[in-house]
Amino acid sequence: MTDSLADLVPADADPDTLFEAFSTWTLERGIELYPAQEEALIEVVSGANVILSTPTGSGKSLVATGAHFAALARGVRSYYTAPIKALVSEKFFALVETFGADNVGMMTGDSAVNPDAPIICCTAEILANIALRDGADADVGQVVADEFHFYSDPDRGWAWQVPLIELPRAQFVLMSATLGDVSFFEKDLTRRTGRETAVVTSAERPVPLTFRYAMTPLHETVTELLSGGQAPVYIVHFSQAAAIESAQALVSINVTTRAEKDAIAEAIGDFRFSAGFGKTLSRLVRAGIGVHHAGMLPKYRRLVEQLAQAGLLKLICGTDTLGVGINVPIRTVVLSALTKFDGTRQRHLKAREFHQIAGRAGRAGYDTDGYVVVQAPEHVIENEKALQKAGDDPKKKRKITRKKAPEGFVNWTETTFEKLIAAEPEPLTSSFTVTHSMLLNVISRPGDAFAHMRHLLTDNHEDRPAQRRHILRAIAIFRALLAAGVVERLDTPDADGRRVRLTVDLQFDFALNQPLSPLALAAIELLDPESPSYALDVVSIVEATVDDPKQILSQQRFKARGEAVAEMKASGVEYDERMDLLEEVDYPKPLEELLEGAYETYRQGHPWVADYRLSPKSVVRDMYERAMNFVEYIGHYNLARSEGVLLRYLADAYDTLRRTVPDDAKTEPLTDLIEWLGELVRQVDSSLLDEWEALRHPGEDGGAFEAAPALPDGPPPVTRNERAFRVLVRNEMFRRVELAAREAYDVLGELDDGWDADDWADALDEYFAEYEEIRTGPDARGPAMLMIDQQPEVWKVRQIFDDPEGDRDWGISAEVDLGASDEAGTPVIRITDVGPLTT
Repeated sequence: MTDSLADLVPADADPDTLFEAFSTWTLERGIELYPAQEEALIEVVSGANVILSTPTGSGKSLVATGAHFAALARGVRSYYTAPIKALVSEKFFALVETFGADNVGMMTGDSAVNPDAPIICCTAEILANIALRDGADADVGQVVADEFHFYSDPDRGWAWQVPLIELPRAQFVLMSATLGDVSFFEKDLTRRTGRETAVVTSAERPVPLTFRYAMTPLHETVTELLSGGQAPVYIVHFSQAAAIESAQALVSINVTTRAEKDAIAEAIGDFRFSAGFGKTLSRLVRAGIGVHHAGMLPKYRRLVEQLAQAGLLKLICGTDTLGVGINVPIRTVVLSALTKFDGTRQRHLKAREFHQIAGRAGRAGYDTDGYVVVQAPEHVIENEKALQKAGDDPKKKRKITRKKAPEGFVNWTETTFEKLIAAEPEPLTSSFTVTHSMLLNVISRPGDAFAHMRHLLTDNHEDRPAQRRHILRAIAIFRALLAAGVVERLDTPDADGRRVRLTVDLQFDFALNQPLSPLALAAIELLDPESPSYALDVVSIVEATVDDPKQILSQQRFKARGEAVAEMKASGVEYDERMDLLEEVDYPKPLEELLEGAYETYRQGHPWVADYRLSPKSVVRDMYERAMNFVEYIGHYNLARSEGVLLRYLADAYDTLRRTVPDDAKTEPLTDLIEWLGELVRQVDSSLLDEWEALRHPGEDGGAFEAAPALPDGPPPVTRNERAFRVLVRNEMFRRVELAAREAYDVLGELDDGWDADDWADALDEYFAEYEEIRTGPDARGPAMLMIDQQPEVWKVRQIFDDPEGDRDWGISAEVDLGASDEAGTPVIRITDVGPLTT
């Protein structure tokens, strides 16, 4: 058996030879092509465009592999695009295994690996920007666009449309399980590329689906499915809270045998579950029940996926994210509802959404049947049960008090279900848009930018009124660029035929990876490096350029308003005035005035930043100033369902700080803070940072990947990075100072074994008899206030109080157990004394 598919590329790119070589490779692996796969591959090797609309599990990925194989044989560059970075990364590793590391590269905006390879995996936006910048001359011979239904996405659909408009020489393979009527695309692609366009559809699934409408409560439905051998079961909810609540309720069902529980425990091994949701998940998975949603830590989602792939989880309660390519084996999909909240209102599922979810049932090669079950509304089930209990007795039926639907409820019935089963996915609709970065990319292209833009604006998929609006916007943007001196007109065309040219150099991904980073650099220059708050002010500037973690900001606002109400009530503020004042209370926005001023000034010379919103906020800074670790911060703002959101935000902020802030702007305190943040992220879940490092440094010799990196057993010892560990210790000690300053003895008593609330109160009574307060400003938390005696197994530390008299003769003495810290992933502190310094 050949190691790499690339080794089988024939010298002759004749379609019959190509098809025979590829089908031989599949047969060697025991794969027999389905009729739709065979039809699609014949069209691909013949050079036609292909629109592949077949059900989930019908082998579209194998057709994509065949397309890349054909492109290699023809010597043209092939691009695979997907909507999210995780899918791009997953496909990259899979193609590396198939074609070899030298033949596959990846570009996501965050990372570029082997970017000159003949096969490139990238996000749709990357390919769209290449198409805008190079047009028909782009080195793109083939485009395999996965999940093409994202073409209709209101925010990102432009990136799926632009390559169709701008790459007339490319062969296109558009793939999705839910495309709907594609006759428009069939004609449009043929007109633009001059190639025949084949539409390959199949209503037949390799694994047929059986549909059922359940009039039993969820736990009864699940029990029936388990006893009928229809596990694994994925129960779809349309909120994270509902998924977790459902999983916890289903623990009462005896899902697993003793032997199965032992197998799960063995598979989990010494996997580290953090406090909070981690403890909940540990209990659930040991009972054979998984939880899966976007708010979880990546390590938890991967654990659930790995246990499911090993056949150890019979139930998974999650959200509809399973419709975006999650690799979890599922025999039965149970939909808890046929409605969802779309951010504006509660509405019925669209046919596309329903088929994306239902299509996950049944695993080709494993299952002979897949099952889709929809739960009737809870109040309908309860009313039906009451009627059945009453039997044929008219008196009992009259006495039944029918349960009403909840307020704002959008009803669904078995008829709703049947209509969704029969419905074709809705036709895809154009979501074209015009931005500053689009114009800048087109202007940088050789040739006549006006002709290029005219083509882009008048030959897209929008109707005429929309096209006119786009033209007017493009004119306004061009005038702004001209006025700012970012572009200039030329009296005569230059050597490349340009009549307009850029006066600035743009890096390739200027609009993809923190597009406001240049503004951040300019704003950092406004700061005083000698200021005690400099390090945190740099953090605030960087945070203003990172995407908003909406769930976290919402909880910050909620908590701030709760505290404000309590203060106003205590001050006797009347209700109406409280409500008016409350509107002004928001989450913290450090340096808001400075940043907005810098933004306006910067925009005058760099108009394209108008495409992006500056967003002052404080998450990293807030956590650092509160001297909280990850678990404490989650608890403080009640973020248990958004751990993954917080972690990804912290990781993005860390990566931006590390890569954006120039070395000469990194003072010692700022470097300490960056090291602290990186170690905090790594100890919570190292997978994000490990993945980044692997992508940026693929081999010791700088070569390409040889294989996908294995999941680490756990984070490295927290004491390994001594600099970061010192900051972690300093934060832990300062956390105790801050609590002592607020006389929060109950909270202090929960932090350390051997020192309860009474011990803290007794120890600090003497201090407060002598001093009015413990200061907690920048000077109080500096490294000068912490003395560390580093010994091999234990650090002895002394945190000094910043008293108002400047005596600095009081403080907290403690020991840091290094071994226990490595095990816990955070400093393990043991208080030995709180009192005046003794000689």
